[in-house]
Amino acid sequence: MRKFFAMALLLSPLFAVAKVPVVASFSIVADITREIGGDQVEVQSLVGPDQDAHVFQPAPADVKKLAAAKVFVVSGLGFEGWMPRMSRAASFKGLTVTAGAKVKPLAAAEEGHHEGDGHDHGSIDPHAWHNPQNVMLYVDAIADGLSKADPAGAGYFHQRADAYKAKLKALDGWAAQQFAAVPLAKRKVLTSHEAFGYLAARYQIRFMAPQGISTEAEASAKAVARLIQQVKKEQVKAVFFENMADKRLLQQLSNEAGVKVGGKLYADALSSDGKAGNYLQLFRSNVETLLSAMR
Repeated sequence: MRKFFAMALLLSPLFAVAKVPVVASFSIVADITREIGGDQVEVQSLVGPDQDAHVFQPAPADVKKLAAAKVFVVSGLGFEGWMPRMSRAASFKGLTVTAGAKVKPLAAAEEGHHEGDGHDHGSIDPHAWHNPQNVMLYVDAIADGLSKADPAGAGYFHQRADAYKAKLKALDGWAAQQFAAVPLAKRKVLTSHEAFGYLAARYQIRFMAPQGISTEAEASAKAVARLIQQVKKEQVKAVFFENMADKRLLQQLSNEAGVKVGGKLYADALSSDGKAGNYLQLFRSNVETLLSAMR
């Protein structure tokens, strides 16, 4: 009876191991963290699906959320310009994990692309997650961070990390094979802002955009006119909208340059539309959408 009673106590919810409270900066990083943390973490995202992290302004509820967390996961590379200010406001005493700390950053397509409060990325392109090989580095950093916060779960986190990296490796190989079948001359894309530099570099695609690295950028009439001429000259076939961007400028480009709308791309956020509910879906959807227009 004593053994039975002791076992019943151990199995009781009262004795369940508490999940590690984690706050992630935006939806993509939150999803990767959930994949690694599994049922040992409780992840909340400050910037949700279909929301723009470039223009995020923390509310008091967000500050309170971070103050209660044990781990704060960010992408880094200057993407979350508001992050240091928010950490100070929340008096955050936990562990900050910079997922992209070991990513080799690409230079931004242009410097001085916009002015804004805390959102200037300087000369670095922060959108590293558009190369699955970089996401593998994210996975290692997050697994190490969660293990530091919860040493008892280290084996569990690293096991899940290895399984997720295998999926990323397979996805990267598939994308490389698909793009390799498209002639270089056809790998040209017109989209909202310069968010796909890492995808372009990995698979040799040329992206053109009226805005800079941040969606806060204001495209000048001169820049738009120049881009229209370039699109016509290079015979770009399609323009792509982003799930969290203003469509009006691209609609203008589509009309004036005489190119069709090729579909929706997911740049800085997951989506609730069923096509990009997690990172793996987001990446596959982007590749398939691009390929359908290039072909």
